[in-house]
Amino acid sequence: MNTRQWARDLAVGARFAVTGGREGWVRMTLTAVGVGLGVALLLLCTALPNVFAARHKVEDARYDYTYSDKVPPKADDTFLIAATDTVWHDVDVRGRLVEPEGKRAPLPPGVDSFPGKGEMVVSPALKELLASDGAKLLRERLPYKITGTIGESGLIGSHELAYYAGASGLKLTDSSPVHRLTGYGKPDATPEKTDPVLLLMVLVVFVVLLTPVAVFIAAAVRFGGERRDRRLAALRLVGSDSHMTRRIAAGEALAGALLGLVIGSGFFLLGRQTLGSTELLGVSVWPSYLDPSPGLAALVAVAIPIAAVLVTLLAMRGVVVEPLGVVRAAKQRRRRLWWRLLPPLAGLTMLYPMIGKGHENGDFNQYLVIGGVLLLLIGITALLPWVVEAVVVRLGKGALSWQLAVRRLQLSSGTAARMVNGIAVAVAGAIALQMLFTGTQSQYTKATGKDPGRVQMQVDFSDRKPLSGVEREFTGTKGVRAAVALAISEYGDARRNPENSNGLTVGGCTALRELATLPSCKDGDVFVTRTRSHYTSSSNADEIAVLKPGRKLYIDPSYDDATERGIEAPWTVPANVRVVDAREDSLQDANSLLVTPAALPAKAVPALFSDGVYLRLDPSVPDSREHIRNVVARIDPLARAYSWSATEEDVKYTSIRTGLLVGSAFVLALIGASLLVSQLEQLRERRKLLSALVAFGTRRRTLSLSVLWQTALPVGLGLVLATTVGITLGSVLLKMTRTPVAMDWASVLTMTGVGAAVVGVVTLLSLPPLLRMMRPEGLRTE
Repeated sequence: MNTRQWARDLAVGARFAVTGGREGWVRMTLTAVGVGLGVALLLLCTALPNVFAARHKVEDARYDYTYSDKVPPKADDTFLIAATDTVWHDVDVRGRLVEPEGKRAPLPPGVDSFPGKGEMVVSPALKELLASDGAKLLRERLPYKITGTIGESGLIGSHELAYYAGASGLKLTDSSPVHRLTGYGKPDATPEKTDPVLLLMVLVVFVVLLTPVAVFIAAAVRFGGERRDRRLAALRLVGSDSHMTRRIAAGEALAGALLGLVIGSGFFLLGRQTLGSTELLGVSVWPSYLDPSPGLAALVAVAIPIAAVLVTLLAMRGVVVEPLGVVRAAKQRRRRLWWRLLPPLAGLTMLYPMIGKGHENGDFNQYLVIGGVLLLLIGITALLPWVVEAVVVRLGKGALSWQLAVRRLQLSSGTAARMVNGIAVAVAGAIALQMLFTGTQSQYTKATGKDPGRVQMQVDFSDRKPLSGVEREFTGTKGVRAAVALAISEYGDARRNPENSNGLTVGGCTALRELATLPSCKDGDVFVTRTRSHYTSSSNADEIAVLKPGRKLYIDPSYDDATERGIEAPWTVPANVRVVDAREDSLQDANSLLVTPAALPAKAVPALFSDGVYLRLDPSVPDSREHIRNVVARIDPLARAYSWSATEEDVKYTSIRTGLLVGSAFVLALIGASLLVSQLEQLRERRKLLSALVAFGTRRRTLSLSVLWQTALPVGLGLVLATTVGITLGSVLLKMTRTPVAMDWASVLTMTGVGAAVVGVVTLLSLPPLLRMMRPEGLRTE
């Protein structure tokens, strides 16, 4: 068979699809919409590399930190900058105070001119937020006049909250968070080694999200297959052989797939603009980020038509189209199981060599991971038709609606299985990923050692603050039950370059009781703990020996290699110094010398640095954290206020999980839309049958229940198979990461329930067209 014959037969099939009247157009439209939904999501996936690259490019371009010990001298092209990040209702707000030191100081990316003192340029999203009625507290926190907006080149997403505020008199000291820079941008650094387990997660996420899309596209090109096969029998009467008939059928599918590419491109362009103006799970992008990779987009454009032709030819192998009809209505041969077990077994074989690698034994083989996971998931599509057939063939007795549904499934179990293949694959992948993320979560979550039940927020100031004034500020703040303020400094046994030196902590008696067990306390007392911190049980005998009553020490001694000279305040250890025990849950774990303010000389007060304010909040007061952040911004714009948490997750791990949630949302939307299209196509195929049954007096309730059973049975079997494969794949992935296999049945049932809920919603949406089809008028034909 030459290429010209193939092309001619495919063209004939495409022409039949276009010129086949209303019936042909409806069939091709359904195919095109189903394919188009999948194409749109595939194009979105091809744009993901560009999204990540664009976001990283912006992050690197606006990088404004330096950890170098070498500070550039003040010049015409330098500027001072300090981070003033804040949080508004759990949403991060990126803030910077910037002060140019010369006319040639570089502008931040996306900014046209430096804001003056008391002015700021903001992101469009922040500008909109500040103008809203509910942002009164945020407007108080950012008391700057808006003079411009930050452009796209300075923001990682359309909904990012960010601002640059003008400053004057920023101080560049050893302890301040102010940096002097000559430009923006992240310096070249050695690339960080990728965690093998995190890379494994990324690979599995992509395979799990894309496989259901491919399954749906393969199912969509077979829409209208039964009517098409019966109509192709007419071609046999005019001399077409079986091979030519299959190629013509493939041509019809090819026409629908090509139209699906056009519709899918339209869906993608529409979604591209929509995503540019929305935010999903705290992630937003610019439309320009969603430009598909040319190579991957070309691959999609070529693969979809080829897949449509191959899937149709493969499906037609089980159908005998004769001049007098289609020999598919006769009793089918029982499906064989042995070859359907080969894909999942091959997948397990590919994954087996990587069991036990974990973090330490090198990277996972990407090709084996992708191939193994893909074969396991694809194995569901091979096993599900056999499972459905094996179960429904044994069903029979029951209500009339049950018998109608069972008989229909017995005659076309393959069609029923195709409808739920996608949802089964998606649920299996979701269960496996949930097991992987749940099992490895402890590896990427570390304890902070902080008790959020005891302290809810902490404030770290950028410079020295008077203890009494700070406590008064926060004690009177709305929503604050208690405020504990601490200060730190250093003492030594000499004015300059002391041989023995350590840190000391200053606070009132209430504050010091949060650090140690004090028998009694009044202002003027001094204590030293037996151990330095609750993290170590080592003896503190050497420091206790230095702190003998009557010994002369110096607060804030000087060092030859320091840029600033210390205060060198002399201090004599008082006679009432007492040795106490540090609390196991001490708020501070560094200093063992605890001093009340009255025990220090007045000259030492300027040497005290604020070590933070610890706050207990009243949970009944709304926006208490926002009130606190406003107080912090008023006292010290460069201070850092943050909430306490018992645990802290790895940033990369969290971003991968967020990407999975975002991708799952799109895949679930595709599943729902595609299932609805598939359901409507199945109802359209049975329109005359439903109308005939109604005309003979069958109740609509009975027919509606039969359609419901026809959906529920394959879905239930598909979810059982998906759960089995998902647990198997999840267990293998956990063994690959050297993580103990533990079943989180709540998560498994949740994933299964989500899949069932999607099918339930689709079934409800298909009821109105079902009721319209159950009319005698449906018996009309052209």
